Formats: sequence, C-alpha cells, structure tokens
Amino acid sequence: MFKKILIANRGEIACRVIKTARKMGVKCVAVYSTADRRALHVRLADESVCIGEAKSSESYLRGDVIIKAALTCGAEAIHPGYGFLSENAEFERACAAAGLVFIGPSADSISAMGLKDCAKDIMRKAGVPVVPGYQGEQQDDNFLAEKAQEIGYPVLIKAVAGGGGKGMRLVEHASDFIESLATCRRESSAAFANDHLLIEKYLIQPRHIEVQIFGDRQGNVLHLFERDCSLQRRHQKVVEEAPAPNISDDFRNAICGAAVRAAQAIDYYGAGTVEFIVQGDTFYFMEMNTRLQVEHPVTEMITGQDLVEWQLRVACGEALPLAQDDISINGHAFESRLYAEDPARDFMPQTGRVHHFSYPQQSQYMRVDTGIEAGDSVSVHYDPMVAKLASWGEDRTSAALNMAELLRCTYMSGLPSNQEFVASVFDHNVFLDAVIDTGFIARYEQDLIPETYAKAAETEIALAALFYLLGLGIQSSAVNPWNAHDNWRMGASALLRNLSLVNKGEVIAVMATCHGESLEVEGIGQVKLLSYHDGVLKALIDDVEVSAVVLSYKQGITVFSNGRVVDLHVFTPELDGDTLDANGGRIVAPMPGSIVQVMVEVESVVGKGQPLLVMDSMKVETTIPANFDGVVKGVYIAPGDQVQEGTLLIEIAQEEGENDAA
Repeated sequence: MFKKILIANRGEIACRVIKTARKMGVKCVAVYSTADRRALHVRLADESVCIGEAKSSESYLRGDVIIKAALTCGAEAIHPGYGFLSENAEFERACAAAGLVFIGPSADSISAMGLKDCAKDIMRKAGVPVVPGYQGEQQDDNFLAEKAQEIGYPVLIKAVAGGGGKGMRLVEHASDFIESLATCRRESSAAFANDHLLIEKYLIQPRHIEVQIFGDRQGNVLHLFERDCSLQRRHQKVVEEAPAPNISDDFRNAICGAAVRAAQAIDYYGAGTVEFIVQGDTFYFMEMNTRLQVEHPVTEMITGQDLVEWQLRVACGEALPLAQDDISINGHAFESRLYAEDPARDFMPQTGRVHHFSYPQQSQYMRVDTGIEAGDSVSVHYDPMVAKLASWGEDRTSAALNMAELLRCTYMSGLPSNQEFVASVFDHNVFLDAVIDTGFIARYEQDLIPETYAKAAETEIALAALFYLLGLGIQSSAVNPWNAHDNWRMGASALLRNLSLVNKGEVIAVMATCHGESLEVEGIGQVKLLSYHDGVLKALIDDVEVSAVVLSYKQGITVFSNGRVVDLHVFTPELDGDTLDANGGRIVAPMPGSIVQVMVEVESVVGKGQPLLVMDSMKVETTIPANFDGVVKGVYIAPGDQVQEGTLLIEIAQEEGENDAA
C-alpha cells in the first residue's frame, strides 16, 4: 500500500479521501488555492501545499504544479477526486511520466469516454443501446438546427466534453434553438475549454439510472448495482437513491450487465459510472464517468463497501476485493445534496460565510460528507455544494424517514440553502410512492417551492421577536437589545417596542410590549418563553406550545422549524442607516460573477420579468429580469465585466400611476 498520496482536489471529496486513507495508514497531502488557505481539507491533511490563485484555472487545473507538489512532498500517487483533473487523460499520462500512480483509470480509457460522441460509437459496437441523435464534427449553427429538426423536438443540446449539467440545455421549440446553442457553447467553453456540442432526442418523462462499476488491472470487471438519479434541477442531481425503485430483477440484470460490457469494451480499471436514460423498460447509454461519483455514498451504504479503499487497492495493483457473487444489496439509501443556493430565485448560487453548521452524530443510518465547518466560506470560484447528507434504512420507506429526520436536524445559517426545498421532496407523497422521473422537480415545483417558501409565518415572526427582544442570542453575537435606544426595561412592562424584520426582501413591522419573559405581539398574541437551550427555543404562543431551533449572527436570525428554514434580518438604524431600501428599480448583482450579455440599453422600455442581462457565476449562467414595468435609466456594466455581490448593474424608472393603470 502507498505510504503517502496527494489529493488533487478540494472540499468534501478531499475530506472523504483523507478519511479512508487515514484508516488505511496512508498519509495525505492536500493542495489548496489562496481562497482555500484555511479550508477543512487543508486542516485535516498531514501536509498541505499552495498551488496558486483562487481561479481553478490558476490552481486546481494546473496539472504541472500539482505533479511538482507531489514529487516535492514525496507522494507516490495522486488521487484526483472528481471534477477538475479526474477525467483528464493528459494529466494521467503526465503522472505516469513523472513516476506517480494516478488513482483512476488509464489515459486510454479516459480518452475513449471523454467525448460523448466518440463514447457512443464505442457503445454501439459493444452492443449497448444509445439515444438517437447527432454527434458529428459539423458544428455550423444552421446545420445543427436542421439536425434538431430531423431528430424532432424536444431535443437536448449537450457539450461533448461536459458533465454536471454545464453546457446542457433542453430545447422544446425550434425558435429557441439558436439562442440555447449559443448559451451551451459559452458554458462548455468556460467549463471544459471545448465548445463542441451534440444533439440528442429528449425522452419524455425518463428516469436517470446509473450503474457503479469497478475494474482491476488483472482484467476483472464487476458492478455494485445501480442508483436512481432522476431528481435533478438544471440537469444537476439533487437527490439520489440506491437501489433504483420499481425495477424488476430482469431489468437490473440487463442494465448492470450492459454497464459491465461498456467497461470491458475499453479495458477499464478503477471506479467508474455508466449512466443510462430509461423510459419504461428500455434503457439507453448516455455517458460514462471515468471517476468516482458524488453520489457514491449510497452505493457504499447498500453494499457495505468502501469505494475509496477499493480505488487505493486497485491503484496498488491488487485484484478486486470481492467477486460479483459476493456483492449483494442490503436495504435502501438516499443522498441529498445541500447547496448554497436559493430555490425561490431559480436556484441561484449563493456565496458567503457559513456562520453555523451542525448535524446529527453519524451512524449506519445517517452520514454527512462535507468540506465545510462553521466559519468557512462558500466561494464564487467553486461549486456551491456544501455537504452530502446520506441515510440508510432496511427499506425505502425507512430510509426516507431517516433522511427527513437528518434534514430536520441539520442546521446551517449565514447564507440561503436548498435545505427546505429538499425537505419538501421527502414530504411529497408522489416521491414517497417512488413515482419519479427527471421532470419531477419541474412538474411539482409549486409544491416544492410554494409562494410561502422561506417566508416568515406568524410563528417564526413571534419566535424571532421573542429571541431578539429577550436577548437570548447575545452569546451568539446577536444584536444586543440592551444597547437599543428605547424604553425597554428588564422584568417590567414597557411601552410598545417597534421591531423591523427583513425577510426575503420584505419588511415586517413587529409591535410588541414586553412583560418580563413574555411579549404581547400585535396581530399574533401573547408569546411566552418556556426555555432556550443549545439553540432550541420553546415558547407558548396563545397557550399553544411551539418549538424551533433559533440561531443568530450579528443582525441575522435563522429559524429552523419542521424542515422550514427562515432567514430574518433585524433592521437597526445604528447599523443599517436611517431607511430601509428595497432597491426599487436598482438591479444589483445577486452574487459575484461576470457579465455575459446585456440585453437592454438606456431608454429601453421593459416589462416586468423581461430579461435584462445574463451573469455567469460558478460556471452557471443566470438571467436577471426586470422587477417591474418601466424605462431603463442607467446601464452600468458591459459584457466581460467582473462584478461583486451588490454591484449596481441597471437602473429602471417606474412611471407614476403605472401600478394603478395595471
């Protein structure tokens, strides 16, 4: 076994590899960019090396710098994790030339599957069915538009070098094809330095099922069963499970057998995933990921195997630890991806500092893989995934119940996340009945992201007011009511207190009278403190007992209640200024990023919801619309500009009487 390896990655996968390596007595070297100097994977590793600036192109994608670091530290092998250099054939060749072992497949296998068009040709020859489409060299816009027409709408445009949903767009109408093509080219070029595209027939209500395969250098290949990854947004997975529900043994044998044939066709060794699109009992090859997958924990939980340990052993030249007949399915597992993003704003990525992050103790029933601790930041330069929450149960129902409990007992504050959204998935009857496909989230979006999503209800408002006005969060750096310039008195009645809470851009005016450890909140009723310990606030609201976890940092208060996550900001003139600014017609950058396209100019007449500009952040394009009807009075950015969160982009003037006319 290796004595020391270097991990050419960051975040939760680097931490995950360190965990197994340490169990096996293998020392780990972490690499980091200047943005990750204090990151968790750096703190956990035995050694660490700075490899460059924050941009991945200047650090984590610098194979030459990483190899030099490995040689300098005396590492024998490099584990690429996933993403970055994990599917880079030239990097594998460079490692071999430097005398380092690449903990992954051969360069030839990576190259064979690296471009989706070439991969499909190989699969056809291996007898693996593929989705109808066009994957040729001709890339002229009009030619591709003709091919899309021949294939028949809806079609899917995909980057041949793509992954993670980047450079991918569903096109349902011919009128949208050229614009979607341009977007895919930009995303593909930015993410993979390759703007070559292919077109596939888009199957209606398909499932996305993938098979975990593993090979060794002795020529053995086996599978560790399948995962269902159908729940996706922006073609990126959100919830995965293993095994796939509602499939027959014959189907399982057929799809897993096809995955093994696919791996054998390219003399594959190491961990890999063969992805299929499934409609009814028919499956088609989509692509093969020649690396470990983000969702590998669910496979580990149902098979009892450590796939990272398998990777290290195979890379050392050992044969696979088990034969196919020795591997069986035990129970059911789910994985939920916790992202720093706002589902209510089209899943817009969020950046900033995580002020609090805690979750239940890990066990055979619950597992959390993360690269974040309280005080760490989510950077604009990398993927916004914060953690992977995994659950296991003896059957699908119990695994889902365990995931719901894990989501209820995970607390992250400081920036918006998709936690409430995922909790809604595990509360949805259709999902619990295993009626799922890739269109599930879009179809039930109003159920999963209702108008009330993350918006404070009376209970959350009452608890936040009690928490703040009684000073319960003083030890957590909350604003101290003792310093407020009003007439509040401890232990006695006071005159009416006015409190302004900002939630989802809306100002909530709270008027309350303090009576010792209780409040009389206008419009809500009497709110009495029962206890506050370790973040758990218990209170009576009009004699009804309620409980929630309430956490604070400076002026922010976050209330966690039965899967709901409500963020509130306490407005104080001393810190926020004299007035509350709801931005009005000032369109500001919702996150750091770069301007891709500006669609309006000064004096343009715009309608509410009309696209104004396109931003790129974390390699995902976001279209920003007008917030009401009006006239553009200022355009302060241009394509190519780098902007920070809060930067003024465009200003719109709303004519007087416009709302009345509507």
